[in-house]
Amino acid sequence: MSAARRRELDRAITPCRGRGGPIRVAMISMHTSPLAQPGVGDAGGMNVYVRKTAAELAALGVGVEVFTRATASTQPPVTTLSDGVTVHHVPAGPFEGIAKNELSSQLCAFTSGLLRTEAARPSGYFDVVHSHYWLSGQSGWLAADRWGVPLVHTAHTLAKVKNLHLAATDTPEPLSRVVGEEQVVTESDALVTNTAAEASELVDLYDADPGKVVVTPPGVDTDVFAPGDRAAARRALGIAGDELVIGFAGRIQPLKAPDVLLRAVADLRRTHPGVARRVRVVIVGGPSGNGTEHPHWLPELARDLGIAPSVMFLPPRADAALAAVFRACDVVCVPSHNETFGLVALEAQACGTPVVAAAVGGLTTAVADGHSGVLVDGHDPRAWAHALGELLGDPRRRAVLSAGAREHAAAFTWAQTARNLLRVYRDAITANRSVSRRAVVPGRALRSTAWRSCWRGWTSNGSGRARVPGS
Repeated sequence: MSAARRRELDRAITPCRGRGGPIRVAMISMHTSPLAQPGVGDAGGMNVYVRKTAAELAALGVGVEVFTRATASTQPPVTTLSDGVTVHHVPAGPFEGIAKNELSSQLCAFTSGLLRTEAARPSGYFDVVHSHYWLSGQSGWLAADRWGVPLVHTAHTLAKVKNLHLAATDTPEPLSRVVGEEQVVTESDALVTNTAAEASELVDLYDADPGKVVVTPPGVDTDVFAPGDRAAARRALGIAGDELVIGFAGRIQPLKAPDVLLRAVADLRRTHPGVARRVRVVIVGGPSGNGTEHPHWLPELARDLGIAPSVMFLPPRADAALAAVFRACDVVCVPSHNETFGLVALEAQACGTPVVAAAVGGLTTAVADGHSGVLVDGHDPRAWAHALGELLGDPRRRAVLSAGAREHAAAFTWAQTARNLLRVYRDAITANRSVSRRAVVPGRALRSTAWRSCWRGWTSNGSGRARVPGS
């Protein structure tokens, strides 16, 4: 570490010293591992977020240990993710055959493994818990109580928001998740959000304390996702140089709305026939969520729409391999019904590829409408066909947006995200030490509010918002 980076670290964490060294964070990602391949199953932007922020925090001198559920007997109990970052594979339930919506049954087993790991360390080993997704928040809540340290939580997605923006074939998130999220929101010392819109959703839909909510956008690795040789990228994929290439990368499920893209491409034959003749669609990803019930639904839709010869399906890929696909594209589409942020949009733009995205959630931050791409209101395939047809038919406009895309993406860095998280940790640790919010329990400390939150969950009135008796 350079002297300059060391001075920056010292300034950042000096107020938090007092346990014999720099900050140590227990980062919890129960349902999906930062080692997993994004784009299939439950792996996506959250995996990238955990992996990148952990590495950048370690570069700042923070000790990071990630806890995730073991999904194979061949996984070692502990492995190294990167310099200064270790990953613990915690046994909890069967390795395979258990869906994400069934993992709440394994919270006790997972949390037991987490607590046992800490129990083998010196007292006060961890300074802060940072949980990702509501399942991890439930486990992190108990760990933070047990260890007497603050809980920092990042939701990544919220049940109430997803239920407001369901695809026609999607299934609503269950009340058990809604209640679980409400509990975690109440019990967290800090809530990290990607955008101001997400912060507002936490306050408006979950009654979060605005003083707990911190907005810090994610980043993009511009060393990996950067402009390159488009002709070479196309040759590697077997795509002709004169084709107009539309890309999509993500989990194949109704929430991500790849069907909207295919229907729009089919409609191009009517509205922009000259463009339609040259279009090639490249879809990168694997079945996930409801998409696993009928894993071939998207290729079948392409066939039914009569565009199958123009659609290429590729397995999930990440980093350099994904960047190569983005370089081959004239435009990348993100038609999701909702996105907390949309890292794919940022990664595509960093490669100099304009993005056409739905004007929902964090995508309104990830894409600068008219500067780095185009935002489309709603999910009517005709509106998407119009936006794509106009952009693909105008190479000058694409060139302007390409320059804007690179400029826009450059403003988002993982190093800055990590610095922001370090400030959140510092403030939470300082507040935790200066203001006691815990009742004294022999052996360890527990939050006095924890039992009230449990009571709220048990007495939920079924309306999607928990109710305290007598309120």
